[in-house]
Amino acid sequence: MKYRSPLGSLFEVQYGSQFDLNKMSQTTASDPERINFVSRRHKNLGVSAYVKPHLGRPPFPPGLITVALGGSYLLSAFVQERHFYTAQNVAVLTPKMPMGFAEKVFYCLCLRKNRFRYSAFGREANRTLALIEVPTTVPEQFRGNAICALGPNSNPILDSSIALDPTNWKDFLLSDLFDITGTKTTSVKRLDEYGQGKCPYVTTRASNNGVRDFFSYSTEKGNVLVIDSAVAGHCTYQADDFSASDHVEKLIPRFVLNQYVAMFLTTIINRSQFRYSYGRKASQGRLRQVKIRLPSTINGSPDWEHMEKFIKSLPHSRSL
Repeated sequence: MKYRSPLGSLFEVQYGSQFDLNKMSQTTASDPERINFVSRRHKNLGVSAYVKPHLGRPPFPPGLITVALGGSYLLSAFVQERHFYTAQNVAVLTPKMPMGFAEKVFYCLCLRKNRFRYSAFGREANRTLALIEVPTTVPEQFRGNAICALGPNSNPILDSSIALDPTNWKDFLLSDLFDITGTKTTSVKRLDEYGQGKCPYVTTRASNNGVRDFFSYSTEKGNVLVIDSAVAGHCTYQADDFSASDHVEKLIPRFVLNQYVAMFLTTIINRSQFRYSYGRKASQGRLRQVKIRLPSTINGSPDWEHMEKFIKSLPHSRSL
């Protein structure tokens, strides 16, 4: 039995729109008619901008895979969740047979694993993409509606028996869901005077849930989200009372927050990190203008119950 086949036997491989972003009419993420513009970047599903519809060329439909054919992030591959155009040197893969969302993500991962065969500015994948051999058998965890968390630079697929139907999602302003404030800056020197304890000291680091150390002193109440406003806008959930360094912003929920809903929200918010950089901070003012897309109820409010059930259905959720 043959377990591997060329990518071209499973997908129709074609060049994308090959548009020049500088010649497109750009718009904002809040524009309901926006079309995603996919380039060769490795974050935000490859989306680098939002543009208005091109009258002479319809966009590609959602559900197809985009692949960077060159550049620093060659073979970065993503399942596109909205209608899209592409920049140059981006391929579009259309499945030749019915294929679930998780299966498509599996093939995105397979492509990324083949990056070692190429070089960013030497040997590119323009002519050989369709010849890359990939498995013909998809692992069980990627079949059907299976979903797994691949991080902020991937599709939000989580290994769950509960489906996330994007047709029931709606945009919500962060400022409608949270009171957005700063935290009291506390120095390590002062914390050392109190000694080690159980209260996290939260900083702008993206690792270890933002926690640098633990002391017996706190200034902030727990059960909140915090966002780094110094570097990349990384969001974490702080369950316990804590103290903080400078540039740590606090999102105080206006709803009943628990660790399950918090895990869902931090994953969604961290997918917006592409908005921020050293020159463009995640300030309180900017955060109040940010919209996040969440499952919604029939009456248009966030469906907190569905989010909680979804996270609880994941493997190892009991360890949260």
